[in-house]
Amino acid sequence: MAVMDVFLDRLDPDMCVVTAAAGGERAGCLVGFSSQCSIRPVRYVVWISDVNRTFRVARLADVLAVHLLARDRRGTAELFGGRSGDDVDKFRRVRWREAYGGAAVLEDAEAWFVGRVLERIAGGDHVGFVLEPVEWGGHGKTGGPLLRLADARTIAPGHPVD
Repeated sequence: MAVMDVFLDRLDPDMCVVTAAAGGERAGCLVGFSSQCSIRPVRYVVWISDVNRTFRVARLADVLAVHLLARDRRGTAELFGGRSGDDVDKFRRVRWREAYGGAAVLEDAEAWFVGRVLERIAGGDHVGFVLEPVEWGGHGKTGGPLLRLADARTIAPGHPVD
């Protein structure tokens, strides 16, 4: 095993579901690469694979919604991570509502925010969407543990990967 593989295997970030709405379409995917990227002003970046439907919708969207899931919401993670929006309407299988700018917010998320897309940055096989939070909500700190990468490793991607 390469040294970089050993390093990456030790990471266990929170997973999130990112949803996008544009041109009358909705899409969403499970995301493992995301982070706060500025303190003042607050900025957050989510990295979306350039081969999935969510990317095709997100590149036209003005806002994206970012959702943290509790560990017991694995079914939602499997839907958004293991099924392609090209094959199934994921939003018919979850409770959601429209929020700021037409964003699709998942009702069972532990915490969420809607962010205005400020910038798109190419980065390998993913594109980073730098977001300015404009609306947020959730269950506060009363919920259970969040879904992490270790919890989602067995979810086979819903789109092709190399």
